Amino acid sequence: MTVRPILTAPDPRLQAVSTDVEAVTDEIRALVDDMADSMYAADGIGLAAIQIGVPKRVLVIDLDQKEGQRNPVAYINPKILWASEETAVFEEGCLSVPEIWDDVERPARIKAEYLDRDGNKQVLEADGLLATCLQHEMDHLNGVLFIDHLSRLKRSMAVKKLTKAKKLAAAG
Repeated sequence: MTVRPILTAPDPRLQAVSTDVEAVTDEIRALVDDMADSMYAADGIGLAAIQIGVPKRVLVIDLDQKEGQRNPVAYINPKILWASEETAVFEEGCLSVPEIWDDVERPARIKAEYLDRDGNKQVLEADGLLATCLQHEMDHLNGVLFIDHLSRLKRSMAVKKLTKAKKLAAAG
């Protein structure tokens, strides 16, 4: 298990569309473990493989992390089967968009299908924070960041702030 560096916007690799996992192998399970370690090291509750530079359709989410527990769940090749017309607004942040938080409106409830870390097909109905987190992380698999859901002005301000922070870090 290894903590890997997390890509930050405006890194163009974050816009890549991830490919399906052909089979859940020991290599994929090792990726899941590295993702969990990387997520915990950055104090996050979700991470997509593309955020560590691996364009595979793999997510790790651990909402228990907020209470100091560790219960990571792997979602491999996740797909949304159904989304409610009812929406909910949550303030979102992202490990790939550090220091930026804003309200994002998404479907309040979803039904998703995925493979677990053992390769078994699972179906999950989610609402609240889990529904939001799944949708946020699944967006990453399609090259979409949460700031892409914001107004053009807010997105532009966020990208400028991130670019400035990267330049300062490189110079520092």
